[in-house]
Amino acid sequence: MATDTPDAYDDLLAAYRRVANVRSASGILSWDQQVMMPDDGTPARSQQLSTLSSLSHELLVDDAVADALEELDGADLTDEQAAVVREIQRKHERAVAVPADLIEEISETASEALPTWKQAKAEDDFEAFAPALRKHVELKREYAEHVDPDRDPYEVLFEEFEPCLSLERAEAILADLRETLVPMIEKIRTSEVDLATDAFTSLGAYPADEQESLCRDVLSALGYPWERGRLDTAPHPFSSGTTFDARVTTRFDESDPLGSLLSTVHEFGHATYTLGLPDDAYGTPLGEDRDLSVHESQSRLWENHVGRSQAFWESFLPTFVEQFPQAADVTPREAYEAANQVYEDNLVRVEADELTYHLHILVRFEIERDLISGDLDVAEVPAVWNDKYEEYLGIRPETDTEGCLQDIHWSHGNFGYFPTYSLGSAMAAQLYAAADAEIDDLDGDVAAGEFDALHEWLTEHVHRHGARYETNELVERATGEPFTADAFVDYVTEKYGALYDLDSV
Repeated sequence: MATDTPDAYDDLLAAYRRVANVRSASGILSWDQQVMMPDDGTPARSQQLSTLSSLSHELLVDDAVADALEELDGADLTDEQAAVVREIQRKHERAVAVPADLIEEISETASEALPTWKQAKAEDDFEAFAPALRKHVELKREYAEHVDPDRDPYEVLFEEFEPCLSLERAEAILADLRETLVPMIEKIRTSEVDLATDAFTSLGAYPADEQESLCRDVLSALGYPWERGRLDTAPHPFSSGTTFDARVTTRFDESDPLGSLLSTVHEFGHATYTLGLPDDAYGTPLGEDRDLSVHESQSRLWENHVGRSQAFWESFLPTFVEQFPQAADVTPREAYEAANQVYEDNLVRVEADELTYHLHILVRFEIERDLISGDLDVAEVPAVWNDKYEEYLGIRPETDTEGCLQDIHWSHGNFGYFPTYSLGSAMAAQLYAAADAEIDDLDGDVAAGEFDALHEWLTEHVHRHGARYETNELVERATGEPFTADAFVDYVTEKYGALYDLDSV
């Protein structure tokens, strides 16, 4: 065990904090572009983000970082110090492999593609977005080639978002989900159980401003610290920020209040992870999230295991009714059924139910793998997307707006991101089962609107560690078991088996 901190370690932290601060500033500008910036602000914003991206890259590959890492090789370090060095070393080596001008071009392309995607989606015009998508594909292939020309480029890109799980391991977990969900969804569609699917949608309109008030209510009920965050609207809901400033966004459909409500709960899960990182580790890997799979586990845990539970509706329904009196006759059971219906005709991922959601992910995963490998041309994306929706979900989009233009991710050039949604869902089930086993009457707490014990458990076992542990070790330390899909399979089998009486189907 080290007793004195090596000078090189302090030098490494000082250098890395500059990288972290530039990236945080870039994140704020990106948030502003999606939430507040005037439509015509893109030319300046793309240059600003490109410059910051290039600067953070230059700082990460700087000789000061390289020299400190070299000096620390084999040094006597504490476990936490060794984890910090491991994480910075990984990022440094990846950054060194990629030219700065390519990093700058990728950032500029993403900034310019965002308004193009927004307009293309609004006008149902995939051809308008296709050139930006094609450029992203080319740039990301080039990026992957620089990192490791001998490996599957998609695997290299996947590591941007999930650096600690192999793509092979991720695909095995996704296969377990697919093998469970496809026959389960087929059985549900033949079930004769009649859930209260229109418990809310049959009651008239839900004005957006009143939905926003309800979303603020749910954030407060869950324990969102407003002094460190804010709620806004965006075309595609997201959360971003730091442990001192973690912001969430949502969007509204005036015919269905559950969409914005559950979206807000989802983004709260992201924000509460960010806010649970240790303040004193800000600017270091110990103050950063582990990866997107873990991040997504937190959002899916709060959305699905809390927000879609009957216990949650027992506590929150009175608040809902106070905002929307037309729902006065809705019971917690009916609200629970409405929140957990399995759709036969939903085309939009962010509005999908808990089960078919993963088939939406599968479509995107297969398409982007083929794009990056060169087996699919950008011009073919709409037709292939529609064919896969028909194959996997039994529905076919009539427009590209509700088809291949619905997600923001490809406008950012984020290939390899989508699998983390399903991985996070599997991880959420495993973490929640462990929390439920350790917290005395967690269901009763949720039914009473008490979330402190769950917050504390997640902070203790997940949030406070930052990137100290790699993904599987983090999960195993929290749950006592390696990361698998087993808990998710058990959870959905029990929950949806009871909801739809699947034993009789």
